[in-house]
Amino acid sequence: MIDRIPLQDVRNFCFIAHVDHGKSSLSSRLLEITGNNGRENQKIALENTLAVERERGITVKASAASMLYPHPSAVGPDGVILLNCVDTPGHSDFSSEVARSLSFVQGAVLLLDAAQGIQAQTWTVYEKAKSMTNPPEVILALTKIDLDVADPINVALTVSEWLSVEDPESIIPTSARSRIGIVPLLDKICRMVPPPSRLPDDKFIEDNDNNQHLRAQVVDSWYDERGVNCLVQIAAGTIAEGDRIAIVTGTKSTTTSSSVQSFSVQEVGIVLPHSVRTGKLRRGQMGYVRFGLKDPSQVDTGTILIFHKDVGKDLYIPSINQSIINDNSADSTKSVLFASVHPLAEDGFEDLCDAVDRLGLNDKGLEISRTSDGGGNNSESGGPFLGPGLRIGFQGLLHVEVFRQRLTDEFGIDAVVTPPKVPYHVTFQPSKANNLTDPIKRVVEDLEDWPGFGEKFRVEEPMVEVRLMSPVQYAGAVMELITKKRGIDLTTKPIDENIWMFQAQMPWAEVVLNFHDMLKTITGGYGSLGTFEADPPLREARLSKVEILLNGDEVGPLSFVCHTPNAQSDARIVCKKLKDVLPRQQFVIVIQAKADGKVIASERIQAYRKDVLNKSGKMVGGGDISRKKKLLEKQKKGKKRSQQSGKVTLSQAAFNSVISR
Repeated sequence: MIDRIPLQDVRNFCFIAHVDHGKSSLSSRLLEITGNNGRENQKIALENTLAVERERGITVKASAASMLYPHPSAVGPDGVILLNCVDTPGHSDFSSEVARSLSFVQGAVLLLDAAQGIQAQTWTVYEKAKSMTNPPEVILALTKIDLDVADPINVALTVSEWLSVEDPESIIPTSARSRIGIVPLLDKICRMVPPPSRLPDDKFIEDNDNNQHLRAQVVDSWYDERGVNCLVQIAAGTIAEGDRIAIVTGTKSTTTSSSVQSFSVQEVGIVLPHSVRTGKLRRGQMGYVRFGLKDPSQVDTGTILIFHKDVGKDLYIPSINQSIINDNSADSTKSVLFASVHPLAEDGFEDLCDAVDRLGLNDKGLEISRTSDGGGNNSESGGPFLGPGLRIGFQGLLHVEVFRQRLTDEFGIDAVVTPPKVPYHVTFQPSKANNLTDPIKRVVEDLEDWPGFGEKFRVEEPMVEVRLMSPVQYAGAVMELITKKRGIDLTTKPIDENIWMFQAQMPWAEVVLNFHDMLKTITGGYGSLGTFEADPPLREARLSKVEILLNGDEVGPLSFVCHTPNAQSDARIVCKKLKDVLPRQQFVIVIQAKADGKVIASERIQAYRKDVLNKSGKMVGGGDISRKKKLLEKQKKGKKRSQQSGKVTLSQAAFNSVISR
């Protein structure tokens, strides 16, 4: 049947919403209504989800599924609509997944919790959808209307006012648990979402498209034991098993066919959400393709697959990557945090590199580079404390945590992730310490490059616009938190009689530490946070680098930057937490924090004491006091040597002490 569905009967759409507003649950109900999600299929779908998603109960990776649904608007002979649905993450750390999904669909269903109403990330994803060059048709729906605390009428009226919806009754009330509103939602998707448009040079023939020029856009990719798998959307032509295809990454296929590698298509199918082999995909359809690719770096989101025989022809090649860049704010795809990752196993670096390359294949928010193998003590490359590692850019703290958990769950690699740091823009002024004649501006991501003591410099830190939603009774505590975190230009606005919106500019370094956790704490779990790029994106600030020393040696990965007036208090907190998490040794561990050339905080971990005067239950030396003194003096000298040469073991808990200060 799927071979007979014309382009006019294809609907590509995605779900967008604030975190935990019911996207995945509603997606499951749509699959159930259309016959895709029986008990056995639910088990397969659960097994195909990431372990971190099952454990945390969140979506971190956009997933797609195709459905067939009979509808009167269908023009094909079978009277069915082909629905390609994408379930997207709700957390702001995975906004690049949302941006990617919006680039491949013509419709977006914006979900709002009938109990919570508009939340911070609701605004962000709605504005993202509306800011696209070719914005998708947005359909509004309420979820969880069967909850005792739900207030769907009030939420619908509020949404109508704030999102400029003319008719509040056009917002569809739904409940995934009670299976309410699922059919009306499917009906509206079929009626309102337009089919995908043709490429400018596409001469598509409905009854015989086998000889048309293929253009398949890579939507996503992942790696398994059989190699690289690609989720593709067919923009023109047909792809079938046995076809010879080539990869195009530019805007034109002008290279000669003899110089471009060809691949034989091994398997083609659709995702229901489990994989079903069909042997062929036609224009407008979305499905998976396996063609024996072993190198993950050869495909990326937006990569185009064409017939190898068409290489060198003047074909229209849609540039999806450029579309993502144009359609979304800079904060959706660029890295905003940087950390180094080191394997715990001494010989595990190559395995780590291989695992990270495979993770990067379907996590486009990662920015990966290799650190130097050695490095000094003060280098974030690890030095003698951690050894070689990878320098990775992330989208936020949750992204860091999910990345580390996926390394363990999917590849069995235990790794240490150093405290993430934001990039600072530092202007080095001419001084005797650096012998400069003119000011030089640099972006500092590794604190090894931070200006040394005595150098003159000026620092600009990245700023973000934060949007917070909170019940009105917590307004005072929220404003106090924003002020404490150095927020400026604070504005407040009531959403309704119960919810207020707070908007301010804040240093990104303050937001990524523990701001979201503190917001949840002071609002009883009801506060929500959304971030987007500030204007201007940088602001000059008084900042200091706080160095952490263990027995006099600086440990670069533990160093951090903070607001100068807070340096001593933050240093004391970190030293105290390190004292609690570092294991005791046979020698004393002295923990010090130093800023601007001075020690500003210190803690000591006492050594284990071995009773050298007692051997096998007998007193050594009898009553000879000089013999006892000699043994104690020898022990003292031995501990001093151990303190000078002993290696302190750094665990992930030690680095978390810096993150949670």
